Amino acid sequence: MAEQRIAVLDVDGTLVDTNYQHALAWYRAFRSLGETFPIWRIHRLIGMGGDQLVAALGGDTVEDRIGDAARERWVKEADPLMAEVALLPGARELILALKERGHRVVLASSGKPHHVDRALDMLDVRDIVDGWTTSEDVEATKPAPDLLHVALKTIGEPEDAPSVVIGDSVYDVEAAKNAGMPALVVRSGGFGDDELRDAGAIAIFDTPADLTAALDGTDLP
Repeated sequence: MAEQRIAVLDVDGTLVDTNYQHALAWYRAFRSLGETFPIWRIHRLIGMGGDQLVAALGGDTVEDRIGDAARERWVKEADPLMAEVALLPGARELILALKERGHRVVLASSGKPHHVDRALDMLDVRDIVDGWTTSEDVEATKPAPDLLHVALKTIGEPEDAPSVVIGDSVYDVEAAKNAGMPALVVRSGGFGDDELRDAGAIAIFDTPADLTAALDGTDLP
């Protein structure tokens, strides 16, 4: 029997289809504070934590001037948009399949607690997964490895426990590499296959459902 690994799953963009709502919320937050950035540039940074996104988009000057205000405004803009989001195809079934195979499952999210709560309700997995994280659990978000390490700690496992990351962005893959974990990726983050492979993704799938169908050929059989 193959070695059991811990499945460390990203939430936004991987299980719940929220990336474009988050991009729009950031766009509106910046506009309200006098900064207008092309929304495609914002979308390219979704998957990176808000603690790093402002500087990555506008530089340290913008971060110093409006960083905290932009993050606060983003939450206000994002909250009503969350009513529009849906699960990605096969999201809950992927979690169930992983558990049926004997893997522990932890959701590694840097989302706001109330956004994570909504995702947990949509997925209906509070009694199924082994644990989850929120933005309150970590200071440095992806592509730093901290969130993945905290996710393992949340379920009582060491940082070097055999694990596989499932995400949707190059930032998930980079965080996995920084944590010494392989990464499987779904395309819902909107990144090109070449970008994901260059970042270190070992396999790419259209949806969680496609990943579930292919589990026997991955590091999570």
